[in-house]
Order: sequence, then structure tokens, then C-alpha cells
Amino acid sequence: MDPDSMGGDGGDVYWRRRMSVLVAVLVVVAVVAWACSSGGSGPERSSSAQSSPSATPATDPLLAGLRTLAMGTASPSPTPAPKESPAAKPRRPGEPCPQDSLVLSLQGGKEPIYAGASRPTFIVTLVNTGPVMCTADVGPRAMEIRITSGADRIWSTADCVSGVGTEVRELQRGIPYVRTLEWDRRRSSTDCRSSPASALPGTYVATARMGALRSGKGVFHLR
Repeated sequence: MDPDSMGGDGGDVYWRRRMSVLVAVLVVVAVVAWACSSGGSGPERSSSAQSSPSATPATDPLLAGLRTLAMGTASPSPTPAPKESPAAKPRRPGEPCPQDSLVLSLQGGKEPIYAGASRPTFIVTLVNTGPVMCTADVGPRAMEIRITSGADRIWSTADCVSGVGTEVRELQRGIPYVRTLEWDRRRSSTDCRSSPASALPGTYVATARMGALRSGKGVFHLR
């Protein structure tokens, strides 16, 4: 039909329909173009997360991978395991006494003051508090009785010991080993002098020693 032949209202209707179709096509094209541009990841596209200050920023996959790698390769500080108390090992009778089961003590004579030729005397006791009988060396070297005056070492049973110097005894539980000792009031030394000097009047201290064990101090005086 020739459009020029259309006149009046019929021509207007025809052109309005043509314009409506053209607008619809343009809308479809615009929608398709918008969909394609929104699906891309171009650097100039601003996401809603970037434009909105209240949105949480997206996680960078590269940073997330590095964090995972670091967590997998790092050596965390080891957490110390709680210390467990060692189980008590059963002991057999006749084995050497552990020092933590021994009690060493020393007592002086009845007189704290020794005048003239009187000699100081001491009583040393060793008690096994363990569960079974055990053995201990109570020889003069292993169980030493020492007398001092201030910082001066005056006398010791470990000086100039003759023979092997060992004396192994069986210690029953709770039954003390007792040794009585008398001091001749002379000094002793490791060089074993033939004529040791006599101790001078003054205040002296006697102690018994056995490894890490120490008895109480026995204080006495020579006149």
C-alpha cells in the first residue's frame, strides 16, 4: 500500500505503529547490551560492593590463597604438654637406698662444754623410710662427720682413711643405723700428718654428710 495514498487519520495510525515497533526494538537491544556489560569483569566496572560504603569488601582470592599457604607451612609454637608425675617404680629388697628415702641426723653429747681432757662425743643415725629393705654405704668417706669452726675445716672422718673405707649395711624400714663417734680434739688433714695439732679452745660445729644429705648442726665448746 502506498503511504502517500493514505490520508487523514489512517496515515497517522500507520506511522504511530511504525514508531512503536522501532521503539520496542531499541529497548530489546538496550537490554541485551546492558546484560552483556554487567556480566563482564572489566576494570572500569564499579560493583555495588565498591560503591556502597556499608558493604563488606569482596575477598581477594590471591590473598586468601596466600593466607592458607602460610597457615599450612608455618610452625606454630608447641604447646608444652602437662608434666605427669612419674609413676613410683617398685623396688626390690637389697637395692641401694635412694637418698630421698633416707633420714640422716646427728646428736651431740650431754655436755655442750668440754673442758680439760674431756672429748666430745656424737651419735649419728641413718633411717630408711622406704617401703623395703635397702643397702647404704656408711663408711667414713660416704657418711662423713665433719667439725668446723667458722670457715675453718677442723676435722673429718674422710681424712686419711685406712683400708677400703667402705661399709655397706642393710637398712630395714624404720630401723635406724646408729654410730657413736668420739673426737680426740685434734685437727685432721688430707696430707695425713703424723703429729696433728690440737684444736684450740673455742666454739665448734659438727655435722653429718651423706651425698646431698645434711644433718642438723651440733654446736659445742672446747675449754
